[in-house]
Amino acid sequence: MTEPPLKPVLQKPPGYKELNLAAQPVVRPSARKLILPSPMNQKNKKRRSFCRGCCCFLCFFLLILIIVAVAAGGVLYLWFEPKLPVFHLQLFRILKLNVTDKSDGSYLNARTLGRIEIKNPNSKLSLNYGDIEIKIAAGEGTQTELGSTILRSFVQSNENKTSLKIETIVSNETVDSGAGWKLISGNRTGELIVNVGAETKIGYMVNGRRMPPVKIEVTCGGVRLKSLNRGDMPKCSIHLRRWFL
Repeated sequence: MTEPPLKPVLQKPPGYKELNLAAQPVVRPSARKLILPSPMNQKNKKRRSFCRGCCCFLCFFLLILIIVAVAAGGVLYLWFEPKLPVFHLQLFRILKLNVTDKSDGSYLNARTLGRIEIKNPNSKLSLNYGDIEIKIAAGEGTQTELGSTILRSFVQSNENKTSLKIETIVSNETVDSGAGWKLISGNRTGELIVNVGAETKIGYMVNGRRMPPVKIEVTCGGVRLKSLNRGDMPKCSIHLRRWFL
């Protein structure tokens, strides 16, 4: 028997939809949650911005103050032209020098007289000196102390010269026997080397107002007696130590 002929498959027209298919759910994007800034965060931001502004203003103000202070200091320096005083060893004499040898050692008795000349080279500034501590020593290498003294404070006017008298006494000072006799020999020949040191505080004065003082060390060293006896006045050196506020 022959098979019946197959029926052709009908094509679906365009836009045809099958009614028996279930409707597919439509996926919608989820709505984003809106995050609002909290009042605390806003306060912190305002506080930080305020602090930053204050710091910037303070730094700018300090910078202006520094610039003004430097400029004012420069103008005052150019106007007054401050200078340190000038020291000279004007005179030195050994009035007494004895060395006594005993069983327990050698003892020194000495008396000295000297003068230091101080010149204030400033034309517009006076100088205020504190107490001046003077120390006298003599000899080469290991020096022997010949006493010390303290001169009272004073004020020196501008472009003025002041001569300070120095007297020291040493009684029964223990010394090395050889060093003591070298002092006596050098004093007789004039070859003895004398060293005068001083420590004090000086400050400038403007119209009676005292400026902060500075501590200085003055050294008049390496001077032979015969040079001083001829009338030489060697210049002393000055070393700044530190400021006193």
